[in-house]
Amino acid sequence: MNHKNVTQVSEFLLHGFTSQPELRKILFPAFLFMYLLVLLGNTTIIFLIRSDARLLQSPMYFFLSFLAVCDLGFCSNIIPKAIENLVSQKKTISYQGCLTQIFFAIFIGNADSYILASMAYDRFVAICRPLYYSAMMSYERCVQLAAVSWTIPFFHSVLYTVLMSRVEFCNPGEIPQFFCDLYPVLDVSCSDSTVIELVLLTEGIVEILGPFVLIIISYIFIFYTIMKIPSAVAKRKAFSTCGSHLFVVVMYFGGISFVYFKPNAKLPERKDTVAAIMYTLVTPMLNPFIYTLRNNEMKAAMKRVYRKYFH
Repeated sequence: MNHKNVTQVSEFLLHGFTSQPELRKILFPAFLFMYLLVLLGNTTIIFLIRSDARLLQSPMYFFLSFLAVCDLGFCSNIIPKAIENLVSQKKTISYQGCLTQIFFAIFIGNADSYILASMAYDRFVAICRPLYYSAMMSYERCVQLAAVSWTIPFFHSVLYTVLMSRVEFCNPGEIPQFFCDLYPVLDVSCSDSTVIELVLLTEGIVEILGPFVLIIISYIFIFYTIMKIPSAVAKRKAFSTCGSHLFVVVMYFGGISFVYFKPNAKLPERKDTVAAIMYTLVTPMLNPFIYTLRNNEMKAAMKRVYRKYFH
């Protein structure tokens, strides 16, 4: 327990990205531009898939539209406040705002993990069980997977938000991160955080690692099946259908693992800020490009939607 004076905290001070004014002047337009790309790219993905019947009927694009929703919501929960603090003299966030940010960061962040796991399962069925694909990945099954992907993280987030609302904080409540995250907020707590840390080490690890383990198992079977394909062309085609998704998985879980699953995770470092930028801003910005630039179906859908609405 921290032996500090307990006070009723109404707001927190966010350390932000840097304390150097000249560097903040560079980061502000850079991060603003990147955030606008997040908005444009993910909104375009959602619009294209929801406007094109061919894409919407495909489980892969059905889940991709939800992944875009997750990226849009996750980034918008964190980055606008961080950008505002780059040009603000008072780099603070209210107590209620901090709890709200924690709730949506956990909720949408974990939903993102489950959607990625659902996409891995879709690839597993398509490559390892192609004859049963229509039955195993029916529209009803996709809706069920999407519902689970949102429901479990919601209750997970409610649990942590309730636990954090009971935590007492110390003046001045300086959070060593650019947004309200569990470990940085707990670092300024004056309460005994044993219960929360125990939950993080048990339920939290299962919640975060569960989807990742499912993804790994899916790809073990996928790679085993692909290696048995005699045709080199067919192998390349099978690998190409998984490449974009696997790259996104590595980026997303790589950043999260660096922040949450290293020794002394409760003691944030400057490199943690870089890792957090990767999964809160860079990954949501790159996902639309990763899934569209080399995807002929998405390019064809763009042409169909363009002719439908602008011709």
